[in-house]
Amino acid sequence: MTAPSVRPALCVMVLGTTSGAGKSWLATALCRWLSNQGLKVAPFKAQNMSNNARVVVGPGGSLGEIGSAQYFQALAARATPEVRMNPLLLKPEADTHSQVVLLGQVSAELTAMPWRGRSERVWPAIQKALDDLRADNDVVVIEGAGSPAEINLHASDIVNMRVARHAQARCLLVTDIDRGGAFAHLYGTWALLPPQERALIHGFVLNKFRGDAALLAPAPQMLQDLTRVPTVATLPMWWQHGLPEEDGVFDDRSRSQGAVHTTVAVIAYPRLSNLDEFQPLKNIPGVRLLWARSPAELAGLQPSDWVVLPGSKATAADLAWLRAQGLDAAVAAHAQAGGRVLGVCGGLQMLGEALIDPNGIDGNGPGLGLLPLVTVFETAKTVRHTRARFAPLSGAWAALSGVEVSGYEIHHGQTAQHPAMAAKGDVAQEVLPGLAWQNNAGNVLGLYLHGLLEDPAALQALFGAAAPTLEQVFDGMAAYIDRHFAPGVLTALTAADCETSR
Repeated sequence: MTAPSVRPALCVMVLGTTSGAGKSWLATALCRWLSNQGLKVAPFKAQNMSNNARVVVGPGGSLGEIGSAQYFQALAARATPEVRMNPLLLKPEADTHSQVVLLGQVSAELTAMPWRGRSERVWPAIQKALDDLRADNDVVVIEGAGSPAEINLHASDIVNMRVARHAQARCLLVTDIDRGGAFAHLYGTWALLPPQERALIHGFVLNKFRGDAALLAPAPQMLQDLTRVPTVATLPMWWQHGLPEEDGVFDDRSRSQGAVHTTVAVIAYPRLSNLDEFQPLKNIPGVRLLWARSPAELAGLQPSDWVVLPGSKATAADLAWLRAQGLDAAVAAHAQAGGRVLGVCGGLQMLGEALIDPNGIDGNGPGLGLLPLVTVFETAKTVRHTRARFAPLSGAWAALSGVEVSGYEIHHGQTAQHPAMAAKGDVAQEVLPGLAWQNNAGNVLGLYLHGLLEDPAALQALFGAAAPTLEQVFDGMAAYIDRHFAPGVLTALTAADCETSR
């Protein structure tokens, strides 16, 4: 006797009229809202282009990388993040070149292939990852990429409507109304899709609205008359939702609570990575987060303020950019004045004396010379979760002494004391074994550990304060969409017949 077949998970898909429309945010909110209904939920994005990545579980218990957006969506869904949730990750290393990560692992073969030829090669793995997730869950929340109406890319699409057709997904199309032209974006996107793909659009969502929603009339009804698709939600602008941004740097507006006592200036070089780890700083009272692209933006910093060199997907190239802007001198001046400097992963590598690249991974070059270290780039990539306790630190970072922290590592470089300098007695203080070093003056700290500023114990030690937990963030997002979607729409998306929004 054969076992009864199990219906594969229903799929809800969030498409956008543009990049930055709010797809990742809405998909994350849907993951938590659906999980709150007692459903077993998983996120999925076929292909993500981002240097913001997290370490997650892969096949057989191995570790791999996925985009940070799907990592947070999995946590919102109360699911264990895994590589199937983002089977293809493209990590830009230059304007015309990306490192290709398939099912969590770097693929040199796919990295070397032309983009259009790569699509058909990877589709079977994408399809299987989605089908396997559908077999294991009640609902899969799928995120698209960019716009589904890029007609020059439609034939080789593996992330938008090909996925939607394969899953027969119930699609929401979201647009950023704050940019202007929202109704044209929605109608134009819908109009450029073939009829069978238009039929998968179940609702339009206006995101980042500022003003009186009543003034939108009669446009939503006119749009529905043209398309037969209702506008199912108008989401007001919400600056302090707490979810890290997926693409680009955060908005530059300072919204610190109370008087500012500490400015954290993060150097925003072109290939910065893992910027999402700085999100908690936006929610610490008295802390101002600044993205710096020029020396002028570091002028006026006090020794108690921070300059942060974040991770980089192209350390040598970003270091060259930093020098071209004159930021090397500005960072050095801040350090010489006793100001706090923190380097994370690629930023740690920049703080050393030299970058050595015998395998053509990243590039050679002199470092900033703020730590007596040297980095050698190796072919194998270190990808792992890490928990470690700081040894005693001195000076500006002494508050971290003895603090146990959790984070993750993603790096090709291996860093050690500079041999010639060490022979002369110039060594950096190793404060996390093989992971973090401090200068003798105590104000410059470099570490490989991503996630330090997401760790509650580290935040408490450094600022005497805590940021909202991710659970609080996810629940707030779920409540937000529950308030602002039209009654019954969210429930109907996972109903067997799902006709109420059509």
